[in-house]
Amino acid sequence: MTKNVRSAPVLESPTDDVYMTNYQHILYERRGPLALVTINRAAKHNAISLATLAELQAAIAAAAADDDVRVIGITGEGQKAFASGSDLSEVLHRDLKKALEPIVQGLADQLERTPKPTIAAINGICMGGGLEVALGCDLRIATPNARFATPEGKLGIIPGGGATARLPRIVGRGWGMEMLLMGEPIDAERAFAIGLVTRIVAPDELIPELERMAAHLATFAPFVPRTMKAMVHFGMEASLAGALMLEKYAQGALVQTEDKVEGIGAFLDKRKPEFKGR
Repeated sequence: MTKNVRSAPVLESPTDDVYMTNYQHILYERRGPLALVTINRAAKHNAISLATLAELQAAIAAAAADDDVRVIGITGEGQKAFASGSDLSEVLHRDLKKALEPIVQGLADQLERTPKPTIAAINGICMGGGLEVALGCDLRIATPNARFATPEGKLGIIPGGGATARLPRIVGRGWGMEMLLMGEPIDAERAFAIGLVTRIVAPDELIPELERMAAHLATFAPFVPRTMKAMVHFGMEASLAGALMLEKYAQGALVQTEDKVEGIGAFLDKRKPEFKGR
C-alpha cells in the first residue's frame, strides 16, 4: 500500500556506496545523495542507549558536513522497531542532573537544525524517545506495521526528548494531547490521517522509497531544500508578518544565484538543469 507518493528517479550507482564501519550501535551508509543512519540494536528493539545516542549524533554531524550528502535518513534495523525508546536500564538510574541534560532532545534538535532535509523511515515500534527522534526529522514515512506512542506516563515520568513541544505542533493540539495523556499506541493509518507520517509503503519498499525521495530532492538546486526548511522552521515560530517578510528576502537571495538562471533556462529549453550550488 502506498499513499501520497510521487515518482522520482531511482539511484543508478549502488556500486558507489561508501560504508562506514567504525560504529558499534549504528550503521552508516552512503547511498548516492542519501546518508542512511540505522539504529543497529534489533535485539533490544533498537532502544537508544547513551552510547547509541553519541554515535547517532556523530553520524548526523558527519552527514551534515559531507558535501555529497543531500538528504539524511534514519531508520531502525529489522522489521520490529524503528526505536522503542530510551534504554530503560539507563533511565532507571537517571537523576535530576542527568535528566536536565539534552540527551534525546539534543539529537532531535540536531536533526531539526541540520540544514539538509532529514527523513525518518519507520518500521515497527516507534515510541517514547524513538518517536521523539522521528519528530525531529523533517519528514516521516512508515510501513503498515508501524506503531506510535508516548507511553512515559505509565512509567511515572513525562517525555523529555521534545514530544510535548513538537508532537502538538505536528499533529495539532487535540491529537497531541490524546497521544501524550493517554499513552496508547496508534497505528500507521491513524498516524497518516493526523499528519504524523506522510507516506505508508510496504516493508520491503521502505528504504527504496527513502532512496527515491533522496534522489528526487537531489535534483533540486542545493540551496532550495535547505532554504525551504529554514523558512518553515522560522515561520512556525514567528509572526505571520515576520515570516512573510523573511520569505521575500530569502527569495530575493535565491533569484540572484546562478542556479536560478540555470533552472529557469532549463525549463524554458525543455532540458534537465545542471545545478552548481552557486
